[in-house]
Amino acid sequence: MPDLSTRATEEELMDDLTLASDALRQNLDELETINTWLGGYRVVLSGLQRLRPRFPAGRALHLADLGSGGGDTLRHIAGWARRRRVSVELVGIDANAFMIDYAASKAAAFPEISFQQQDIFSAGFRQQQFDIITCSLFCHHFSSEALAVLLRQLRAQARVGVIINDLHRHPLAYYSIKWLTRLFGGSHLVQNDAPLSVARAFTRREWQQILAEAGIERYSLRWCWAFRWQVIF
Repeated sequence: MPDLSTRATEEELMDDLTLASDALRQNLDELETINTWLGGYRVVLSGLQRLRPRFPAGRALHLADLGSGGGDTLRHIAGWARRRRVSVELVGIDANAFMIDYAASKAAAFPEISFQQQDIFSAGFRQQQFDIITCSLFCHHFSSEALAVLLRQLRAQARVGVIINDLHRHPLAYYSIKWLTRLFGGSHLVQNDAPLSVARAFTRREWQQILAEAGIERYSLRWCWAFRWQVIF
């Protein structure tokens, strides 16, 4: 039985940036299914709706999704924008070349989406500015200390705001996803990483401490179904 009183530090299999295989492709498809079932995309889309009054007038909204993986969140954002006639330029940022190629193939019907292979801590990336930066199931991959540094950086890069969608570390969330991925015959990658993602995730108190360490005082922190946190600043 894992100790869920503190954040786990074990790395996920997907943290290997050289990972490139049919197993990874299957895992990305499975994660999209899980996010669809559990309403994961609503966290980002409702965040966009809250920030919409601050969207720039007279030009396209420039949005970057960090750790974009299979690009599924960006495709949902593109659909949201099309339905509301919001002009957008969306870019997915990921360090794994395989994921960039996979995501680009899945987004072929969305010319408003592009992808870049980048290190988000590089000087070149830090110089880029966006209207909105989104992070979906990305922040739990970092230690709390490294995450505070990243959030401080993102606040400086985002003209309108930052939207974070990540997991709530809770025993019910941990054992539910562990059981579900086994019941439905998930791949080895998803069976290992899905519960580990929950174990690496956050409590409300931890989010408050990380945001304080980042020097971010004005923010919204909301719990969303199913065991998600929405952070907007």
